[in-house]
Amino acid sequence: MEFLLDGILSITWQQVIMYAVGCLLIFIAIRKQYEPALLLPMGFGAILVNLPLSGVLNQTAEGIGTTHGIIQWLFEVGIEASEAFPLLLFIGIGAMIDFGPLLSNPKMLLFGAAAQAGIFITIIIAVLLGFDIKDAASIGIIGAADGPTSILVSQVLKSNYIGAIAVAAYSYMALVPIIQPMAIKAVTTKKEREIKMDYRPDNVTKTTKIIFPIAVTFIAGVIAPSSVALVGFLMFGNLLRECGVLNSLVKTAENELVNLVTLLLGITISFSMQAEHFVNIETIMIMALGLAAFIFDTICGVLFAKLINLFSKNKINPMVGAAGISAFPMSARVVEKLGVEANKQNHLLMHAVGANVSGQIASVIAGGVILGFFI
Repeated sequence: MEFLLDGILSITWQQVIMYAVGCLLIFIAIRKQYEPALLLPMGFGAILVNLPLSGVLNQTAEGIGTTHGIIQWLFEVGIEASEAFPLLLFIGIGAMIDFGPLLSNPKMLLFGAAAQAGIFITIIIAVLLGFDIKDAASIGIIGAADGPTSILVSQVLKSNYIGAIAVAAYSYMALVPIIQPMAIKAVTTKKEREIKMDYRPDNVTKTTKIIFPIAVTFIAGVIAPSSVALVGFLMFGNLLRECGVLNSLVKTAENELVNLVTLLLGITISFSMQAEHFVNIETIMIMALGLAAFIFDTICGVLFAKLINLFSKNKINPMVGAAGISAFPMSARVVEKLGVEANKQNHLLMHAVGANVSGQIASVIAGGVILGFFI
């Protein structure tokens, strides 16, 4: 009883806040069903690592001494030492993606690139607010709308705020259906949102789909060598999908592999959510900057589409530019919903999907570029 009382009395107010944060993430995951596969393990992990003398961080055994607990061991092996968990997740993501809509309309690649501008705007703002340049770069990559890339970049750059960055990245990915419509409507008129776009898909051959991931990996490796691990694993997963002879491996990659790595990644990243490192003013600033990065990316994609329209005979619905972020397929669905809302005959899904999958490529290349600059 005395031991229990001592444990309760040793709980700090910062740890109490982390229990509340953990419960909030679990609530959002279950009740709202926002990214439950990641937010639920992260929320539960946030509670685990903040229990007094938590055994998931270290274990003390007679005759052995203190050894690393399971979550600390997973973090060191799966994230800190090798970045294995985020990279393995890219194989599964690649196996899920069909680049057909993008290959059918290659100019959608431009929107993937344009929608990464918010990353670099946010980096500048973070530096002006006093963050170290590597921390600022890690915060900016939240705007990629790509959780694994955010975790990998922040880990490689040894950011002091990995936990806050991970929470921000995945929370805002889950909130894309709320954040993006507000940002899109703020910079478009109803007339612009009503612009109809016909979709006439070109026949993309199997050979083209096989060559594409190989070519993208080669080009990315030459232009941004630091992106090879990110792009390479994404494209490897896609090559598995498109080769047509490894169907069982594709199913494993997009189901068992993704589920297992997502489960481990979610609870492992909670190692960086210990109260003494997480509960501070910088975390609040990171959450605000992460939101700003998402909004800037969305707006930059829309404004780029409007710029193209100034010189184009066949007008592009500016909302398609907003789908250039990496949040696949949520962003494409948002654009489709807003298109139908503005004009019941206005179906933009396939155009938005093309921009959205280009955002997947652009986000990992952006991550590689940042690593190339700041390592």
